[in-house]
Order: sequence, then C-alpha cells, then structure tokens
Amino acid sequence: MPRSSPLAPLLTRRALNRALLDRQLLLRRTRMTPLAAIERLVAMQSQMPQAPHYGLWSRLEGFRTEALDKLLTTRRAIRGAMMRGTLHLTSAHDCLALRPLLDAQMLRLAFSNAGKSIADIDPAALRAAARAALAGGPLTAVQLGEHLQPLWPKHDATALARAIPFLEPLVQVPPRGLWRGAGQATLATVADWLGEAVEPAATTEALVLRYLAGYGPASVADAQAWSGLTRLSAAFEALRPRLKTFTDEHGVELFDLPRAPRPAADTPAPVRFLPELDCALLAHADRARILDDGHRKAIYTKNGILPPTLLIDGFVAGTWKLDVAHEQATLTLRPFAKLAKADTRALEEEGAQLLAFAAADCSTHVVRFGQ
Repeated sequence: MPRSSPLAPLLTRRALNRALLDRQLLLRRTRMTPLAAIERLVAMQSQMPQAPHYGLWSRLEGFRTEALDKLLTTRRAIRGAMMRGTLHLTSAHDCLALRPLLDAQMLRLAFSNAGKSIADIDPAALRAAARAALAGGPLTAVQLGEHLQPLWPKHDATALARAIPFLEPLVQVPPRGLWRGAGQATLATVADWLGEAVEPAATTEALVLRYLAGYGPASVADAQAWSGLTRLSAAFEALRPRLKTFTDEHGVELFDLPRAPRPAADTPAPVRFLPELDCALLAHADRARILDDGHRKAIYTKNGILPPTLLIDGFVAGTWKLDVAHEQATLTLRPFAKLAKADTRALEEEGAQLLAFAAADCSTHVVRFGQ
C-alpha cells in the first residue's frame, strides 16, 4: 500500500469514522432534498429495491417515501448498473455523466458474468440487437432473452440477457424501486429512458473528487474498491496539488478535499439503522472505519448480500429485521454484544420511529431484541 509522508497528519480509526458519518449524513439528520442527498452520496446501492428509501430515511429530516417515488417516476433518478456492475440509485444527471467512465469495466463484467457461453459473440452486435429489441418498449430479462436467442440460436437466452446490462446502460423502470412497487424488473435503455447526454461525460478526476466528498478521507485503494475502476493512482497524482493528505494508523496515505468536514474523534454519534448493502459499508478497501474485523463474518453472507445493520457509536454493532404479519410490525434487533442501558433506550426510540415510517398501516408496533 502507498505510504504517506511522515509529515502528514495522522487520522485515527475513530476520526475516520466520524468523517465518514458526517459525509454520509449519519451524524445528524439533514434538511436536504432526496435528489441532493443521492448526488451527495454519488450512488446508493439498490439491489434491494426499497433499500434506498430506508437509507434516505436514516439520513434526511422528514423524508417521505413519496419524494423518492416521484424522482423515479419523473425520471430525475434511476436504478441501473453502476459501480462494480451492481445496481445503484443515481440521479439522472449522474447516470449520464458517470456511466461512460465505467464502460471498460462493464465490458469485462459482461463476459465474466455470462461466462464462456457468449465468448464467441461480437459484443457490439449483441448490444445493437438488445437496443433494437428494447426500442419497442421496456422488457423483462426473460423477454429480452427471447428476442435475442433467434439471432444466436445455439446460445442460452438467459446468458444472452444477463450480459446486456453491462454492454448497454439500462434502467430498471418503475414500479420496480418504488416504495410499494413489486413485480419483475423491467428494463429500458438509458438512452430511451433519459435521452442522450447533452453534456460531456465526467472525467476520472471529477469522479475521484465526488468520491472524496462523500466518502473521504480515502486511499487510492479505497476509491478503486468503491468504483471498481483500476489504476486510479494517476488521477490522484494529478489532483494532489488540490488535495490534503493524511496517514492512517497503518501508515497508508489518505487523500481528502481540503475544506471537507473532519469532526473530532469524540464527536457523539447517534444510533442509526442502515439498509441492506448500504453504501457506507461498501465504499472502502479497508472498512475498519465503520466495521470491526471481528464482526465481518456476522454480516457477510455467502451470496454477498449484507443484511440491514445498526450503528452504535458510529460502528456496526448488530443487525435488524422488520417483519409484518396480521397488522403487527415487529422490528427485531440482534446486537453483537451486551448493550449499555443508554444504547438500548436509544435503539428502542429509533426503532419506534423506523416502525412509524415503514409500517404506518400496522396497528401494532413491537421492538424486540433477539439473539
């Protein structure tokens, strides 16, 4: 790992934690529009369709699900493959500006995900066929595969369709992603859904600056882990005169925007509930600033899906699950260790607010602690 100058200021793990919480709007709920918050975070993980609603609720004062629903239905925000080829919620503007930076990464992912079954297909021809199929309107992955297979009859329709989100920028159109949305994912091209970009694509340096604003201070390796891009050292070096450098407790060089907030390490941090795969947990190669190494096995599943987590004093301290049955909503909290009374009360209070947000239609709300 790159080592910092011995003169670079030291940032402890707790100092990095408080900086991350501040950038992530998790030190205090903020009066900000959902669109501004999404752009502050650059992109929010959205493999679980309703996860961004929970993520914004934990970050914004007075957040209402209708606000995000409206962004999606009016096409000011979209859900599509972005960083690391995974499904993210982004603003329409950022989708058009940032997605071209990921094209080379996406091409590699197209063939690694679909496997050898499409290795002999010209990706440009496959992309063109998909665009032609989707020009008639949004399709499910199954329908898209059915359109493509007659052109490549010896290939599996599922494999053909699986490659398309990496070859052609796609959107999962509403109602998928709405608070009460359901049903299969239905796909449209970004070009059809949003129109062609009217501004030039962002530069790699611009992406690095956006990343540092939302997730810094961070190392080159952190930015690469978040974005899925490689060889970002050149971008950081080009930006070095504009950045401030630090060192972490292991001597790794960290970069940050000079005027970005870096609260004191002893700044109080409220309890917070984060949804599955929250972006705060997936934005660094070294996640110790928010997740203790001893707790990694407790939340990382074999399929790579992180469960909803709870933060105490800024760090992942357990998981949570919401169940609704027979007009009763039950929030089960599973802390990793015995809790102080003050933390128990804080979780109960925050949990009651979460139930009021997520299960307002239920007549009974229960917060319970499980093993």
